[in-house]
Amino acid sequence: MCYRLIQLLNPLAGALWITPAALALILFMLLLPRGAAAEESLAQPALPDQVIREVTEQVMQVVSEANTYFDEEPERYYREIDAALAALVDWRGFATAVMGEYYSRGRAMDKAGRANLKRQRDDFAITLREGLIRSYAKGLLAFGGARMEVQGVEASPQSTRIASVTQLVYGEAERVYTIRYQMGQYKDGSWRLRNLIIETINLGEIYRNQFAALAVEADDDLDQVISQWNAAVAEQAEALSGD
Repeated sequence: MCYRLIQLLNPLAGALWITPAALALILFMLLLPRGAAAEESLAQPALPDQVIREVTEQVMQVVSEANTYFDEEPERYYREIDAALAALVDWRGFATAVMGEYYSRGRAMDKAGRANLKRQRDDFAITLREGLIRSYAKGLLAFGGARMEVQGVEASPQSTRIASVTQLVYGEAERVYTIRYQMGQYKDGSWRLRNLIIETINLGEIYRNQFAALAVEADDDLDQVISQWNAAVAEQAEALSGD
């Protein structure tokens, strides 16, 4: 189950020889916070490690309650996961990062070209949100109640607005996995996730590479890439699961 779902996240991950437990962890951590906790005041925004702790608890509470109704009301579960993450996940920022150099090309475009590129980025953000919420919310149900510990925050020497939070997750057979949240502080004081590294797997790079590969196949037609994104990922996962 966990292996099947991680292939939706990254079909190429099958070649990395990751254990099923580690694959499940990647699914879970992808949906973790990208913003500050809602209850923090503007004057005292949540620190990076607080964000990780509080949103982990919030999401896992939704998962725990869903075990009693998911079979009859799956759409309710997806809505509640989406609602739990709505104010935390910077979907547009995530989409911009995944598009990578294709979005950076907007600097050389005229006004109309930049407007169209922003429209494509916003469309892609919606596509990512719909696909990830539905696919990985299922992975959360299978993941269950693993023990997680936040080890601390490491400030960046380059800027006080950049930090890395390390979390240990205790998986199957007493295996301990290390997750590093690379976070940045926004103008409103909130901390949001810029990148995520599970063991040696850099999720930001994986998604950027996947988008670039699909763009090459589509002759740089980004509308085509975006419209086929979720289907293409699922198709690749199906092919690998049959091997």
